Amino acid sequence: MTDALLARPAPRKRNAEATRAAILEAAKSQFALLGYDCAVLRDIAREAGVDVALVKRYFGGKEALFVEALRASFVGDGMRGWDRATIAQELATTLAGSPHEDEARTHRFQFLLRAATSPTTAPLLNVLVHDRFMDPIRQWLGGEDADARARVFAATYIGFLVERLVRGEALHGRERQVFIERVTAVFAGLMTDEAAGA
Repeated sequence: MTDALLARPAPRKRNAEATRAAILEAAKSQFALLGYDCAVLRDIAREAGVDVALVKRYFGGKEALFVEALRASFVGDGMRGWDRATIAQELATTLAGSPHEDEARTHRFQFLLRAATSPTTAPLLNVLVHDRFMDPIRQWLGGEDADARARVFAATYIGFLVERLVRGEALHGRERQVFIERVTAVFAGLMTDEAAGA
């Protein structure tokens, strides 16, 4: 009997980090697809391959899970690698492409759009946008009126992201060339700390 007990494999330990990460990925997917109000913890748990009790255990509830998923969707230090000499054209070239070239980024953006349009989640998004998006842009831009310039830069970028999402495909030929030239000029102008017309 003792030998049989010793031979029995020990129960497998749950990998808490992997489980938590799977729940977060499923939450980002469900919130992007359905928005906060329509997403259901049970469906998030099913997509993550876990029991719904684990979602509550790791995150406490839907709102806390949403906040964590939102935080995980923001990569606030991405602009540290931006080169002032080339970033305007790099952004323009990316925006001329298809939203399907980087599905993960497009998915994150859809999640943020849904969060922005829900009265429940917009205030939560506002705090994160300032901490992880606006502040890094403001610091990167520097110079006079950095707060206002960062806001205009972010709004312009978001507007182009929406246009690309609605368009759904890459631009081609002459239209692509003109688009890249014009959008490069727009971002280059937004990066300067000189007032327009000064």
